[in-house]
Formats: sequence, structure tokens, C-alpha cells
Amino acid sequence: MNETLFSQIQKLFERTYARVGINLEDCLIDRQRCAQLSILAGKSARELSELARTFLRRADDRLYVGIYYSRWLIEQLERHDPRAGLSDRNIHSLIMFVEEINHALHAALQFKSGRREIGSEDFVRNLELQAQVDTYLVLLLFVAFFRKTQRISRTDRRWLRFHLFARQCPDAFRDPNLRGRYLETTELASSYTHYLDSLNGIRRLEEIRTFRSLDYGAKRERVLSLANRTI
Repeated sequence: MNETLFSQIQKLFERTYARVGINLEDCLIDRQRCAQLSILAGKSARELSELARTFLRRADDRLYVGIYYSRWLIEQLERHDPRAGLSDRNIHSLIMFVEEINHALHAALQFKSGRREIGSEDFVRNLELQAQVDTYLVLLLFVAFFRKTQRISRTDRRWLRFHLFARQCPDAFRDPNLRGRYLETTELASSYTHYLDSLNGIRRLEEIRTFRSLDYGAKRERVLSLANRTI
């Protein structure tokens, strides 16, 4: 049986970090359930994308996860499968697809490690920062796969950074908390991935595994300290 794009990405993250212990595809929900959970999530959730979302709920000391993708997004990925090539036609859909898998996986890993305040702002910002970093690295793998030399040019990196970081518009959020969340995490992720680009493969793997184990405050301090070194 052919693996789905979803399962391939989950396995990639698990090889990089740790096994989550569940098949995250079992957490996929339909549009109706997404609408119900969006209402429960509160007013600020109305501003989040309707194309893809991850929902987290804690009950009886267990973590419940729901991952939603709109039919439109799935159709885009089926029509322009990134496994056949990455382009302006599918990169934005792939970014959203990867980020939601990443949110679910790292939330589960955090929960298993004892960090269970899933409603706290630091927990959410931690997931967002980690997802942007990991998605950048996944995009690099997709680009490299289709290069004969498997070398990534500066033009490739600028293109990826435009779609992942520069294209975001945190100022568009009316909710000040959401605006601050996405502004800060995008700036941190952009800065940190510049640092990762300077490392060789082995050193990069060691660095991102250490980075994942940190809470949000420590991640933020790590990125800021690295940025100060280059000033």
C-alpha cells in the first residue's frame, strides 16, 4: 500500500525527534466537527485560517487532538502533489498541511513529557515557533530532492523564506494576542533558521533536537542569543 503524504511527513518528524505512539491520521476531523470545535475555542479562533486547523483538548488527564483540512486544500495537494515537485502552485498548501501535523505531533510529545498546560500562551507559541522551524526544514528537503546535485541555492532559500515568513501578515489580526503571537514567532523562526542554514547536517540535527526539548521562554532566549552573536 502506498504511503500517504500525511504518513510520510509524520514518520519524518518521528525519525527526527521521537515516536508519538499514535497514527495522527486517525485524528482527522470533518468540516462539521471543525465548526463545533471552533465555537468552543472562543472568539479569537474566528480569525484563524479556515483552511487548516489543529484542536487540542485535555480531559481525564488525556490529550485529545483534532486535525482539520478543508476540501479545497486537499484538492490542491492532490492536483499538484508536492512529491512530484514544489512550485508556487502548491507551496502554500504544503506549508499549512505540514504545520498542522507538526502542531499535533509536538503537542503530543510535550504532553507525554509532562508539559500539559495546553491552554497557556507559552504552550501555543512554543508549538507555533516549532512548526515554522520544522516546516522550513521540510521544505528544504522537498527542494533538494528535485535538484540533481541535491544542493539548495540562495534563490531557493529566498523563495522558501518569502512563502513561509515574509508572506505572513500578523498585523492583519484584530486580536492583539494573536497579532503578537504570530509576529514574534515568525521573527524568531526566521532568525533561527538562518542560523540552522549555517550548520552541517549532523550539527543541525543535534541542534534542532536540543531546541525541541526547550520550553518557549528558553527557545526565545536561545534564538535571541544566537542573533546577538552575529551583531
